[in-house]
Amino acid sequence: MSTREISDSIEDIYGVQLSATMISNITDAVLEEIEEWQKRPLKEVYPIVFIDAVHFNVKQENVIVKKAAYVILGVTTEGFKEVLGIWIGENESAKYWLGTLNELKNRGVKDILIICSDGLKGINEAIKAVYPNAMQQRCIVHLIRNSVKFVSYKHLKEFCNDLRTIYKSNNEKEARENLEKVKDKWNSIYPTSLKVWEDNWEAICTLFNYSKELRRIMYTTNAIESLNRSYRKYTKTKGVFPSDNSLMKCLFLATKNVEKKWTTRYPNWDMIYNELNILYPERLN
Repeated sequence: MSTREISDSIEDIYGVQLSATMISNITDAVLEEIEEWQKRPLKEVYPIVFIDAVHFNVKQENVIVKKAAYVILGVTTEGFKEVLGIWIGENESAKYWLGTLNELKNRGVKDILIICSDGLKGINEAIKAVYPNAMQQRCIVHLIRNSVKFVSYKHLKEFCNDLRTIYKSNNEKEARENLEKVKDKWNSIYPTSLKVWEDNWEAICTLFNYSKELRRIMYTTNAIESLNRSYRKYTKTKGVFPSDNSLMKCLFLATKNVEKKWTTRYPNWDMIYNELNILYPERLN
């Protein structure tokens, strides 16, 4: 609820008038808890980490600007999801992501095995600098969306089915062969749609190093996009946030509500953990 809605509800129920400003001042009590949460120690190793951004309108110096809330979601060695942190407002760049990942490192994260993200600006360089041994996986779903932006609706289903032969391949060699077949079929009509796969091939083929059970988790950033949808649900009544603090309070409290539901591990996690333990025995332990 917005501060004004809270104020109206209190007046309706109790007949007491509290201004929206007073409600805001009262809810500022959560800022100290947010600061502690953002600085809390983290686990030494996260097998999988997802990075994404969700955008909101925020008032800044009497002007409404579009700001991003950058969210980092980790999967623990026990197979549970955990929001590692939320950062608001900075422009994407290698320097920005370097600072964010270094913050994770300073909070105790010594190693990350697999980092999944969309093509965030500067993220690749930052990962190589802070976690050079981490495998980078580009979100396949985002690639598909970028590929089909300018594909005619009459070709869409067939085109998507052909793309599926690439990322559903058993290994990188087979995937590359299928990519060439798709190019032979569609390049004359949609050359730019397939260029995105070639340009990001290094970050795509990470997928083929792992079992199908692990691929289901890492081939898409759906885990963090689901979290972002929850943020949208909790913030949909707010067209514009009056400040960064107001946005952060809302996202933090939404996170606490969402995390209460994360009571089960990923399916087949024991099998996935054993696979990772064979691939990265010294790092995972």
